[in-house]
Order: sequence, then C-alpha cells, then structure tokens
Amino acid sequence: MGSIFNFSDYDQLIPLITNSLIAGGLLALVGGLIGIFVMNRDMSFAVHGISELSFAGAAFALLAGFNVVLGSVVGSILAALVIGVLGAKAKERNSIVAVLMPAGLGLGILALALYEGRAANKFGLLTGQIIAVDDPQLAGLATICLIVLVTLGVVWRPLSFASLDPEVAAARGVPTRALSIVFMLILGLAVAASVQVVGALLVLSLLVTPAAASLRVTSSQVLAPILSVSFALISVLGGILLALGAGLPISPYVTTISFLIYVICRVIERVKR
Repeated sequence: MGSIFNFSDYDQLIPLITNSLIAGGLLALVGGLIGIFVMNRDMSFAVHGISELSFAGAAFALLAGFNVVLGSVVGSILAALVIGVLGAKAKERNSIVAVLMPAGLGLGILALALYEGRAANKFGLLTGQIIAVDDPQLAGLATICLIVLVTLGVVWRPLSFASLDPEVAAARGVPTRALSIVFMLILGLAVAASVQVVGALLVLSLLVTPAAASLRVTSSQVLAPILSVSFALISVLGGILLALGAGLPISPYVTTISFLIYVICRVIERVKR
C-alpha cells in the first residue's frame, strides 16, 4: 500500500488542490440533482452521447489553442440540441445518441492525434485530472453550475411532473416539449462541466450512478435528491483526495467509490425487500 498511496506530505498538498475540491463539490451538487431527472427520464445513454461531443469540442479547442471549457460547452450544447429536438421519443433518442457517440469520439481522437502539446492534456480530457484548476477555470465552472442550479430551481416542479408522468403532465397543460429542450440544454452544461473533472469516458459516474444508487433505497422526491448529492460528494471529494495520495488520475477513484456506493444501495434494497 505504501507504494500506491503516500499521505506523508498531505498537509502541504491539500492547499494546492483547494480549487479542485471546490470544483468537485460544485459538480457533485449539480450532478446529484440533475441525475435524478436523468434516471426518471431514462436518459442515461444520452449522457454518454453528450459527453462524447463534449470531448470532441474540448479536443478541437485544445488543438486550436482556445479555451477547453468553452469548447466542451459548445460540443455539449450542440449534442443536447440535436438529441432534444430530434429525439422526442426514447427509441428515436437512442438511435440518435448511437450515431453521435462514435462521431464525437472519432472527431475527438482525430483532434488529439493532431495535437502536439503535452500528453497529459490529452489524457486529462478522457480520464479527468485534479490539478491545474486555476482561478479563471474555477470561475467558469462555477458560472456553469450556477446557471444549471438556477434553471433547475425554476423548472423543478413542472419538470418533475413531466418526468414522472409526461402524458398526464401534457394533458394538464405543462409544456413538456419545451421543458425537454430546456432540460437537455442544462444537461449539456452539466456534462461539459463534469468532463473537466472525471473525463469524457467516465462522466456517467457523476451524473448517473449517484442518482441510480439513491433511487434504489428511496422513492421520496425530497430524500432521493439529497442522497444523490451526498453520494456524488463522497465519490468526487473522496476520489480527489485518494488520487492526490497516489499521484494517479482521479477517474478510477471516483468511479470505484461511486460503484461501491451503488452496490451497497442494491444490498440495502434487497434486505429491505
């Protein structure tokens, strides 16, 4: 274990990742809340599709020397709009995502292959990173998270109604079509922000797994989001702290902690039954 983890100089390293911890906390809050709607609307596959276009946007921004976060946002919003407008039904949405995923991954790999800079920058887009979150990047991520949280707060009740029973919601006059597009846009922003921490390949561990775990142990519309955010916080912050001690990418730790939480919730669900 000593060769894998080294916590001897933690007191000196923790101040260096303060921005990363703050960013991780913000993303866990966003991911935990929006993940509930992802699960209720059966859109886990769509999250992965958006992440591939987000990765492509970030990769081309890296290649062109532009802001990587901005490139990631552009890619995510483009994918979210395509899925939201063309994929009204689950069958249509899944086929569109299946088309977007290889296209986004292929374009992203092409951009990384042409990029001649540091290999760590390439690797970080795929698997995430815990360092180099400077003040401007943190401000950008905080702005994205604020937009998502404010929008969620405004549409929470009608979006919950439309997610759980879309036919009845539409009959009651809820603008389900408009809400779907709005949700896809904020989901795209959440994916773009999450890619910066856990990477494009493992973004599901932040936007899907915590919510899936919470819904295994409760169906409460109040408790489920609270548990989802708590699980996401444990996964992200725990992953950052463990990765700091091991000097490895953050994503293996985040995904492992998130998966273990999900397994525990499945066991609790089985015991309750």
